[in-house]
Amino acid sequence: MNRRDFLSAASAALPVGLLLSPRLLAATEGSFEVTRSEAEWRAMLTETEYAVMREEATERAGTSPLNDEKRPGTYACKGCDLPLYSSETKYDSGTGWPSFWQSLPDAIGTKEDRKLFSVRTECHCRRCGSHLGHIFDDGPAPTGKRHCLNGVSLTFLPA
Repeated sequence: MNRRDFLSAASAALPVGLLLSPRLLAATEGSFEVTRSEAEWRAMLTETEYAVMREEATERAGTSPLNDEKRPGTYACKGCDLPLYSSETKYDSGTGWPSFWQSLPDAIGTKEDRKLFSVRTECHCRRCGSHLGHIFDDGPAPTGKRHCLNGVSLTFLPA
C-alpha cells in the first residue's frame, strides 16, 4: 500500500472535522524512498522549515524570496532534492507564495486537508513526504490549477 492509499483510507475512517495529525504522517514515513528520523530532519532544517515540511505548517505570505524568482530553472524538494516544478509553469498568483500551474511528472502526492473547516488538497513530495503546500482550482490555463507552495520547502536550481 502506498502513502496516498493509506492516507485516503485513514482519512475516510476519521470522523468529519477531525484533523489528519502529524503523528499519522509520521506513521507513514517508512513508505517513502527517503526516510529520516525526527532528529535527522531537525538537524538538517531550520525551525520554520521543520514546522512547514514535517508538521504541515504554512510560512507567512510574502516571506519567501522564491516568490519573486524569475530565472529559468527547476524547483526541487528541500528535503530530498527531487525536482518538483519547472520555472516554465510558475506564475505570479498575487497570493504571496510561489505558485505553479503544474508539477513535474510523478513528483508530488496529494491528500485531503480539512484543517480550516473546508476541504483542500494538500501536496507533498512523493519521495520524502515533505509538505509543500496546497492545490486550488483557481489557476490559469491550461490546467486551471494553482499549486500554492511554501518557499521554505523548495530549493531553486537555475538552468
